[in-house]
Amino acid sequence: MELEVKDLYKSFTGKEVLHGVSFNVESGKALGLLGRNGAGKTTTIRIIMDLFGPDKGQVLLNNIKFNPKNHQIGYLPEERGLYPKQKVWDQLLYLGQLRGLTVKEAKENTQYWLKRLGVEEYTDKKLETLSKGNQQKVQLAQTFLCNPEIIILDEPFSGLDPVNSQILKDIINELIAEEKLLIFSSHQMNYVEEFCEEIALIDKGDIVLTGNLKDIKSEYGLNRLTISTSHESIAQLQDVFADKLSHISRVFEKKKNYLIIELLPGKRKNDLLQAIVDLNLDIERFSTYRPSLADIFVQRVGDN
Repeated sequence: MELEVKDLYKSFTGKEVLHGVSFNVESGKALGLLGRNGAGKTTTIRIIMDLFGPDKGQVLLNNIKFNPKNHQIGYLPEERGLYPKQKVWDQLLYLGQLRGLTVKEAKENTQYWLKRLGVEEYTDKKLETLSKGNQQKVQLAQTFLCNPEIIILDEPFSGLDPVNSQILKDIINELIAEEKLLIFSSHQMNYVEEFCEEIALIDKGDIVLTGNLKDIKSEYGLNRLTISTSHESIAQLQDVFADKLSHISRVFEKKKNYLIIELLPGKRKNDLLQAIVDLNLDIERFSTYRPSLADIFVQRVGDN
């Protein structure tokens, strides 16, 4: 399956919040939908879910207008949406049947997911009596309850400790291996990097970056090197670059004990390395710069 979000525009009370948002998601290739608070992620997700329509644009599934009512969708919103004063078992059983499961299927699936997520002991407890982490696990159970073919997870690791985070990691990897269509939205970039082959970065209602994450990292690391040395000599190293090697490179970024150097067009990293050796500088590391997703995120939207 392929889901295409195509040229979405949306306004609220006369203010346009989406300005032609477009991206694609394929089964078996999780997409990370990223952006700062208020960037338009939730509005985009709600349009996909048909909670309200766009002013312009459309959502297509395999080139046909997408109707969520015709598909099993697992949606985990960032804000909890279950009934706090209802018992865990009762409401999951109800929601399973509401989404088309038989009573038998709803019972079996509820039991499986509560056990898989480690909250089966709370079946007769009201949701509001559970800890934040356990409430999150119940929310996750309802997300997976109907064996959805399309899954949208908004901050799924919120409130989870490392042990429970690993359980959820295993589940997400299984869903990707099963060729589910998965949209993953989170501010925790390490999880996005772990699961997502593709990303779409939205800022102030515009898609500012989209594509294969490995390709994007390669592009952002092009002609950049990381050079580390002792804390005492980092200033000296920077001075040397400024005074003697400015024709070769520039300092792109300075950290506590390393510099990120960007080579000028036509210059080779071997030339820079030889110049450093000739100056007898004590270098601990000289390597190609590999930006993290967090680095890329900050570079694209951090100053806006």
